[in-house]
Amino acid sequence: MSAGLSAAGWTRIEFLDDPVCDGCGLPFPYDQGLDVRCGLCMARPRAFQRARAACLYDEHSRDLILRLKHGDRPELGKLFARWLSRAAAPLLADADALVPVPLHRSRLFARRYNQAAEIARPLARQSDLAYLPGALVRGRATQSQGGKSGRGRRLNVKGAFAVPPSQRARIAGKRIVLVDDVLTTGATAEACAKALREAGAASVSLAVVARVREAATTPI
Repeated sequence: MSAGLSAAGWTRIEFLDDPVCDGCGLPFPYDQGLDVRCGLCMARPRAFQRARAACLYDEHSRDLILRLKHGDRPELGKLFARWLSRAAAPLLADADALVPVPLHRSRLFARRYNQAAEIARPLARQSDLAYLPGALVRGRATQSQGGKSGRGRRLNVKGAFAVPPSQRARIAGKRIVLVDDVLTTGATAEACAKALREAGAASVSLAVVARVREAATTPI
């Protein structure tokens, strides 16, 4: 699938391979050994135990990702699922189920689909894992995270996510991989992971299509 990108456009996307931080997927300049974590992950552990990203979120990957999110191109989810089947392989190998970061029903109605679900669904099929789209809900509408500080992002999503009582049995004791499109400060993923862990998940890891390079130096 070309996704409308030229050959030169593809070569400019910075795909992430090891070595990366095991906690947040930050690329390291050189190999520092297995399961090594960056300074921020060691100083302030997150609610999600591990994370991987397929590529950097920058001027070269942004347009393609936004086509899925806002450009009515849900079929791009299959492309990103293939990327993540490789980049997040260490997480998928240890997982029981995939859960997409949910949209509030008002935003879902306006957009017609959840971009995280469009990635998680084919990824679950490829990985032979359970797909649990209703296991996590966004109980209240939140403002866009764009343009907010780290603290503003945390406050914006505080208490926004929950596991419905009817879904708790599907989460309890399970090793969950949370799926989203982009990791910036990690505030949304942190709030989702806390809700899943409070519902009894054995562990929560994070798989995203792209992450910003600066996230590891910005307090979440």
